[in-house]
Amino acid sequence: MNLVEDSFQEFVDAIETAGDADAFERVAVRLAQKLGFQQFAYLRLTGDHTVLISSYPHPWTSRYFHLGYQHLDPVVLRARGERDLFSWGGASRAPAGNRAQRQFFDEATTFGIRSGITVPIRGGFGRMAAFTLATSDPEIDLHRRVDEWKDIIQQVGLYFHVHVAARLDAAFGAHRPAHDELTQRERQCLAWTAQGKTVADIAVLVAIAPRTVVFHLENARRKLGAASIAQCVAIALRRALLV
Repeated sequence: MNLVEDSFQEFVDAIETAGDADAFERVAVRLAQKLGFQQFAYLRLTGDHTVLISSYPHPWTSRYFHLGYQHLDPVVLRARGERDLFSWGGASRAPAGNRAQRQFFDEATTFGIRSGITVPIRGGFGRMAAFTLATSDPEIDLHRRVDEWKDIIQQVGLYFHVHVAARLDAAFGAHRPAHDELTQRERQCLAWTAQGKTVADIAVLVAIAPRTVVFHLENARRKLGAASIAQCVAIALRRALLV
């Protein structure tokens, strides 16, 4: 087998043993890097519920949901209407979409998301998912990769979606009430933490005492079953609790 087929077989073997979102992320990151991409993202939109597993920088994913970019993102909009995988971005292409969408792409580029290949996954009743391999490399030949690896990348996206649905849906479903269990102040403190703010910064921004910030963060950590505030932020972002 060649490198791509070897990487795909390793991915198939590894995803069979993935039992949580962190494990799924590690499997996808390893595959993405072997195929010459720096990052990946799996986004699923089901009504008001969002599932995100990705290696994108947390400041970007936090900003993405905070500003509702999932309703603006040209890649997501295209994935809603197409069945076949497609490439996007790249130095050789003119920026797509309206002014807001072009600004969106410019902003994504500052986080190392310049171009990529996306596998659309369509479900019933308006549900959709998308699996993306992304890169910051302006010289990458996405056309060649799509032509040569189309079947494999398509299967990767579908394998990932099916295994996440089978293994994690029960867990995500069990945790969905956490959005209601987290108070507005707890979500607010977590959102500022995701933006890189310190306890002292948040105290000033929210106009509460630093010890109260710590109290809210610890409550949120306990409710989400996280071992640390950093893990708590990651869980909250993954479950789109900070939207």
